[in-house]
Amino acid sequence: MKNSVILLFFMAMLLSCSQTWADASPKKVLVFTKTTGFRHANIEKGVTVLKNIFSKEGIAVSHTEDANVFLADSLQSFQAVIFFSTTGTILNAEQKTAFQKFIESGRGFMGIHAAADTEYEWPWYANLVGAYFASHPAVQEAKIDVVNRKHLATRHLQKIWMHKDEWYDFKDVKPGINILMMLDETSYKGGKMGKFHPIAWFQEFKGYRMFYTGLGHTEESFDDLNFQKQLIGGLKYVMGK
Repeated sequence: MKNSVILLFFMAMLLSCSQTWADASPKKVLVFTKTTGFRHANIEKGVTVLKNIFSKEGIAVSHTEDANVFLADSLQSFQAVIFFSTTGTILNAEQKTAFQKFIESGRGFMGIHAAADTEYEWPWYANLVGAYFASHPAVQEAKIDVVNRKHLATRHLQKIWMHKDEWYDFKDVKPGINILMMLDETSYKGGKMGKFHPIAWFQEFKGYRMFYTGLGHTEESFDDLNFQKQLIGGLKYVMGK
């Protein structure tokens, strides 16, 4: 009896240690920046900033522009994928299928800026990203109304955030997306959406989590601590942390 109790005790300790080791294992995210249309000049700097801010959160970053990464077995080691200013048609049919299976297995997706200027002919991606890019005026400062300050990506913000960036107008906005921030078009010139102008949102759909922010066009935007904190919060959300 005594030996059985001791054995059970050590088995429980082993299971506890195994769980601790699993919890302590590094999280990994894939940053994908392939472009077949316009290429943003801040991609290189943005990737460097993403690596720096996420590493401080214990999240390892791998960066690639090779779409065959979605066909590799190593894809399963990532908890989320970030499309950072991807443009145009960036995946072939086989890569699309693999990426869709990866996301629908419960992994996270985060889109930054031109992720909405990507894969216009793919209905599944339209549902994932939540809207498509339509146009934009010149880079300028604008007023952002933070309409949800309880989310991981926005809880550090005040109700109003003045920020300088390139402000996307969107088309095909998906009904039911959870809007985090809205643009006040009276605060800048050239907006075309009117009073309903979302600029950051999230959704939980078919077992996955996604977050999108329209910010991130300029190099200077990645120096903004508020934007860095938004990216950290958005990633933690889609990873379920």
